[in-house]
Amino acid sequence: MNKPTTFSPSEIRAFTAENTKLRARDAADKLGITEAQLVASSVGQTATRITAHPDFIIPAAETLGDVMALTRVEACVHEKVGTYGNYHSGDHASMTLTENIDLRIFPLHWVHAFAVETPSENGPRRSLQIFDAAGDAVHKIHLRAASNHDQWEKIVADLKSDDQTDTIALDVRKPTEPAKSRLDKLDVLRDEWSKMTDTHQFLRLCAKLKMNRLGAYRIVGAPFVRQLTPSAADAMLHAVQAAGIEVMIFVGNRGCIQIHTGPVKTLRPMGPWQNVMDPGFNLHLRLDKVAEVWAVEKPTQRGPAVSVEAFDAEGRLIFQVFGVGKEGRDSRAAWDEIVSNLPSAEEVPA
Repeated sequence: MNKPTTFSPSEIRAFTAENTKLRARDAADKLGITEAQLVASSVGQTATRITAHPDFIIPAAETLGDVMALTRVEACVHEKVGTYGNYHSGDHASMTLTENIDLRIFPLHWVHAFAVETPSENGPRRSLQIFDAAGDAVHKIHLRAASNHDQWEKIVADLKSDDQTDTIALDVRKPTEPAKSRLDKLDVLRDEWSKMTDTHQFLRLCAKLKMNRLGAYRIVGAPFVRQLTPSAADAMLHAVQAAGIEVMIFVGNRGCIQIHTGPVKTLRPMGPWQNVMDPGFNLHLRLDKVAEVWAVEKPTQRGPAVSVEAFDAEGRLIFQVFGVGKEGRDSRAAWDEIVSNLPSAEEVPA
């Protein structure tokens, strides 16, 4: 549950001014507030409220040229450098798809947004930051040195909201749904799973049977899933690096899923974090937050879709990784071999 802030905007600003080395998310955690509250406290100074709908933000981002797109969950941060484009709007789900920026967007959760500009020794740091109703970050677009900074003032002026207050009204954060299984529906789950022709049918099947992703994995059994050790998350990254293959890495929250398609070349562990530090793609994974890992196989018209999926202790999905099946870039056989060699868990959680 969100803690109501007991700090005024000026007190929040004073704290951030004294703790400039803290990332915004860490500063908010230390204050016991949300990141959206932290950013809102600087409205009128370094932040401007803007319209939050992706139909306005994404076309604006397309004018910025090369930028860094960031989407995260509690245990994992996914960063891609590229250019926004090829935007498709939708009431329930939108998408933007270029060679490097590949997003699935859920507009319902794009609720609060800010254009943020902070001074630095190397010139202003600029970003568009979007938050959900509870004040959690959904997606961020960070300008880089080579971005089209001459578009910034126009974007801020075009998207500026009438509301420029420096406090923010937030909804209570919805608790994570625990794993939901239905043993009385196990035969139906296994039968209909075997008949799937597209991975997108899986969540519809879960909803029909009143289960969720993790709950289904915990009961369906072989040949559909195999539980792996938590250490398999790191082992998988090392194996992909060693094999030199391309994979698709999905990280998503309620409002945005961000996808990397390509190799994993450089791994740099630091404390509890395992970090992919490649040109154009960074991934920061808290290995100590990985509680369950599953190897999953779903039938499709193009053959089995094999994934490795990690969850935290609360049952939240951290990431999904698939082999690339694109013509001329098909890594699925090598990927399947990697997955088959990952260590199995000894016990399934109760």
